[in-house]
Amino acid sequence: MRLVVKIGGSLIKEATELVNRLVEEFGSGSQKIVEGGHTAESFPFSILIVPGGGIFADAVREADEKFCLSADTAHWMAILGMEQYAYYLQDKTGSRAVDSIADVPEGVSILFPYRLLREEDPLPHSWDVTSDTIAAWIAKQIGARLIKVTDVDGIFRNGKLVREISASSCVGNNASCIDPALPKFLLENRMECLIVNGKSPERVIRAVYGKPVPGTMVKGNV
Repeated sequence: MRLVVKIGGSLIKEATELVNRLVEEFGSGSQKIVEGGHTAESFPFSILIVPGGGIFADAVREADEKFCLSADTAHWMAILGMEQYAYYLQDKTGSRAVDSIADVPEGVSILFPYRLLREEDPLPHSWDVTSDTIAAWIAKQIGARLIKVTDVDGIFRNGKLVREISASSCVGNNASCIDPALPKFLLENRMECLIVNGKSPERVIRAVYGKPVPGTMVKGNV
């Protein structure tokens, strides 16, 4: 089973623990670990971690506001911000790094996205299109489930967590924990995205297994 797990920049302090826990649970090579700690080749997961931009992309935003960068320049600088976050995650965890989605390996891998996106250039160059939509595009390309891991439980309406929401109701609605372009992308490609709080690694692991967790499922396929 293939999954894209997008780890938000807001989790930079917790991301190391999360990635290490995912590797402990699902492995980083041909041998996999299933629940209960038993290895099994018959239950493989291919988990591709897509880094957010975090403080690295924020620095680009500040530069853009100060120096009025072109849309193209700001876009590629922000993608390099994702690449920097990938370097950070790989440095702190020692996890396997990949820069291609042509053959996603089993276990947990961290994607270094710049080369792939530079070659494909699949999305508009805009601050509305950030790492959430990039992760969704990657999930579409490899036929993977998409989990967005962030520092909140999901989307809230009137102070209450919404467990399931149509992507159409998020378009132009400023759902603060997802980027503005993601709902439209999910609708156009009939995809869904589960938002989970990454401050609880066990919650993310349960989500990978497809078990119920607190969170919001944004559905573009209804």
